[in-house]
Amino acid sequence: MRKGLLDILKGKFLVSGDAPKNWIFIIFTSFLAAVMIASSHGADSKVHQIAALNEEVKELRSEFIDGQTDVQKLKLESEILKTVREDGLYPSETPPYKIRVKSAE
Repeated sequence: MRKGLLDILKGKFLVSGDAPKNWIFIIFTSFLAAVMIASSHGADSKVHQIAALNEEVKELRSEFIDGQTDVQKLKLESEILKTVREDGLYPSETPPYKIRVKSAE
């Protein structure tokens, strides 16, 4: 047991008679580790991108609500009166009246 552990620590399995089989396994596991690391980095970047897009959506939704509030305020009759008063238009003093057309039958 102790001799086998010392052989592994000294690296004798890399230079012994069946070393090519061991090298192929080491290269294969190294390749799998590199693929796993690359996949992990890709997933992390996607998570960060999704978080950034969620923040942007929140900001745009807030801007939309602010704009909608401003438009509703501008639609108020008092705001319209202020705007047209600057152009020299004033509300009529006499109320409107209906014109009734009687048929000639």
